[in-house]
Amino acid sequence: MRLAGKTIGIAMTGSFCTIPQVLPEIEKLVKEGASVYPILSEKVATLNTKYGKAADIVCALERITGKEPILTIAEVEPLGPGKTLDALVIAPCTGNTLAKLAYGITDGPVLMAAKSTMRNLRPVIIGISTNDALSRNAKNLGALLNEKHIFMIPFRQDAPFEKPCSLISDMRLLVDTVVLALDGKQLQPILVDTNS
Repeated sequence: MRLAGKTIGIAMTGSFCTIPQVLPEIEKLVKEGASVYPILSEKVATLNTKYGKAADIVCALERITGKEPILTIAEVEPLGPGKTLDALVIAPCTGNTLAKLAYGITDGPVLMAAKSTMRNLRPVIIGISTNDALSRNAKNLGALLNEKHIFMIPFRQDAPFEKPCSLISDMRLLVDTVVLALDGKQLQPILVDTNS
């Protein structure tokens, strides 16, 4: 078990179509021995979409991790001073969250968790899922790629002809990315084949 004794935060933001790809990877984190703290953005915690109901996501996370999701800034804030998390994964990470992270904006539980983790010089792993990563958000992605304690789950264009500015991480690489990030290393290659 590669993550025995490690405490990992898994923060989810509103790329609702990607959440079903992340849930099995959270199960793998637990199987690798990690204690997992789920953290949800307000939108994920409250919105029902064509991809599923908010209550079902909350129930799935409780079942997988054995913990109730953290839903507010007040609930997540103690993680920093307590040095609770060894690493934080933001997956899926929307373009909105990516931009706020790049500019140091802390206006919700996911971004507070990131701030708390970075203050302790511990890794934040991003699983990007956004339609504007190669347009309006390209500068933010570039800035975060240069941050010392930020790591990326390798990503690809998910529909280069229909959505040429869109990127999505290969969530199947989440656990491997976390394992290496805990050693200060980025999983390579960071750009994966679109057809994989």
